[in-house]
Amino acid sequence: MSVTDDAIAKIKAMIISGDLEPGARLPREADLAAELGVSRNSLREAVRALSLVRILDVRQGDGTYVASLEPKSLLDAMSFLLEFHQDDSVLDILGVRRILEPAATALAARSMSEDGIAHLRTLVEPETESVTELVSLDLEFHAAIAAASGNKVLASLLDSLSLPTMRARVWRGVTEERAFERTVAEHRGICDAIAARDPDLAEARALAHVAGVMEWLRRAAG
Repeated sequence: MSVTDDAIAKIKAMIISGDLEPGARLPREADLAAELGVSRNSLREAVRALSLVRILDVRQGDGTYVASLEPKSLLDAMSFLLEFHQDDSVLDILGVRRILEPAATALAARSMSEDGIAHLRTLVEPETESVTELVSLDLEFHAAIAAASGNKVLASLLDSLSLPTMRARVWRGVTEERAFERTVAEHRGICDAIAARDPDLAEARALAHVAGVMEWLRRAAG
């Protein structure tokens, strides 16, 4: 383990143990470096790395603080990293969605409010033919279902996995005949299953929906 990795591990241990709580200000650089037994340069590298993944918040002129550690904040960093790999790993990302999204949809069938279902129905009957606007509605549809799952970590994770696949969705809309008619029909089926409070049906339809996108992408890439 490098000295910088050692410093990162020690700072994380202080956060996990509660010595440093969310929102707490870190000790002065010289004091913290001495406490951790590392050089100030190694400490700076560790702080820089932890700030990139939203564990620490560096405020110029005010010091360094432990971030809120809310799932949304931490997973934003994952979304940022995924953007660099989206061309090579869209299928892998969709594979993760294939695991998580049906579970979120089943949970939504149990807990989504009637107002939430009414809003969801507005998202499955688009009044536009613009590919980019339709893709935006698609993202909003899936985000609404994830949020209704009642699990903030699951919703944040699915949100972070959605944007890296956006270009593939636009590509499909442009190149595949009747792609959006098919998507609207599948969304309507998912919405109907949620409205019927049928978790098993909602889960199955969500699985078929994501699997269909993966099948198209394999054909298109092949």
